[in-house]
Amino acid sequence: MITFSEKDNQQLVSKGIAKDKVLGQIESFKEGIPFVNLDKAAIVAEGISKFSDDEEKELVDNFENSKKGLTLLKFVPASGAASRMFKAFFSFLDKYNPKEESIEDYFSRTEDKAVKTFLDGMKDLPFYEIIEKRIKGKATTKGEELYLFIEDMLRDTGLNYGFYPKGLLPFHNYGDFAATPFEEHLKEAALYASTNKEANLHFTISEQHGDMFNAEFDKIKERVSASTNTSFNVSYSFQKPSTDTIAVTLENDLFRNPDGSLLFRPGGHGALIENLNEQDVDVIFIKNIDNVIKDAHINEVADSKKVLAGLLLKVQEKAFGYAKTLESATTLDDSLIAEIKLFTEKELNVKFDESFDSAAVADKITTLKEKINRPIRICGMVKNEGDPGGGPFWINDRNGISLQIIESAQVDVDNKDQFGIMSNATHFNPVDLICGVKNYKGEKYNLLDFVDEKQGFITEKTKDGKELKALELPGLWNGAMAFWNTIFVEVPIITFNPVKTVTDLLKPAHQV
Repeated sequence: MITFSEKDNQQLVSKGIAKDKVLGQIESFKEGIPFVNLDKAAIVAEGISKFSDDEEKELVDNFENSKKGLTLLKFVPASGAASRMFKAFFSFLDKYNPKEESIEDYFSRTEDKAVKTFLDGMKDLPFYEIIEKRIKGKATTKGEELYLFIEDMLRDTGLNYGFYPKGLLPFHNYGDFAATPFEEHLKEAALYASTNKEANLHFTISEQHGDMFNAEFDKIKERVSASTNTSFNVSYSFQKPSTDTIAVTLENDLFRNPDGSLLFRPGGHGALIENLNEQDVDVIFIKNIDNVIKDAHINEVADSKKVLAGLLLKVQEKAFGYAKTLESATTLDDSLIAEIKLFTEKELNVKFDESFDSAAVADKITTLKEKINRPIRICGMVKNEGDPGGGPFWINDRNGISLQIIESAQVDVDNKDQFGIMSNATHFNPVDLICGVKNYKGEKYNLLDFVDEKQGFITEKTKDGKELKALELPGLWNGAMAFWNTIFVEVPIITFNPVKTVTDLLKPAHQV
């Protein structure tokens, strides 16, 4: 029996977390979160749409002609810490002493491929010249120079990039300046998420980095506005303390800190569904902070976004028309019911129970209303070339068959059939979403109503040397959008250029 002390109750109140929510999370720990049941991989023509050049042009034109009067927003999850990019390099500083060992001997001893790649290409890093000027004349060997370079890059006595948010690191060196991902997202937004020469962007960031983002915007806004002929409205939000999740012991008892307080942990990017839910606009573009590209290819990326947005507005227009018809109908003839059902099946990828065809007309109308009155997301999918990440699948669960973005952690890889389906995926998720979050009346959906709480994750962690179980909320584009209407579209690989480690900056997409 779980009991809470008065101090526990005060802690819950201070975080804005209801006791029932904590008890529900503890039940999830006890019951476990089931693996998803993959039905089959979504492929082109079976869950993924692929358009010809003419069709893409038509969708781009549809977006350009239809966006007038709509409010657009680019939503960028940007709380990622750059420290993850430099994990191997913090380790290098701990393992290597340039006064005792040559860098060649270090590589022979450790086979440290990440640092070797870094050394071979570091003159092409966007911040190379900055650091070289700072350490010039201080090193006598190649190993010492590399050590001083990495130390200056990471430590608070130098540039302190190890503390930075990823969104504020220099990514692209344009000669006169080096652009951060934050700046590149502004330039992108000007091309596809703007109306009347004005673009709205919302970044979810860590609270500790707020001043840094404000300072960067103040530094670059005139330059970017001049180059794009666009003014920018930039807003921020933080992951809410109320979305933190309780930690438990391996026996599912409350895990307590040394001072006796309850341990809560951040709920993962799925917590951002609450931040997304607060955006009262018509169309939302979602893209991760580290997925940007140099100017030479930015128009290709923008055109791809316009294709997806044009498809959203085209499908949404039909859905709104049918939703309006269903709202006022007490009865409908069989041909119109069949027409609406065909639209939801073919264009919204909705599956119906076999019992639908034999149901009474009133029940059919109720079912169609429920199926069609949902937020719509158009998700770009790129061909699988070995990159890690979730993928597009048809799944079969307690709610029937539906299209979902599924992570490998959600799949029972010990099950031969399930592993086989996962291995057959031809595409993966680059986090490239266009969202329609309002109904036909212009009312915003409560996005929290469309979350599948059973698509979270349970992981084992340690704290103060003690083992614990942690709960991660359903991912933002996974279970947090499970009950949206979903359309997958193949997009060009050029649209996917994430920077997961600092050596990714050496790839052609980031070399100006």
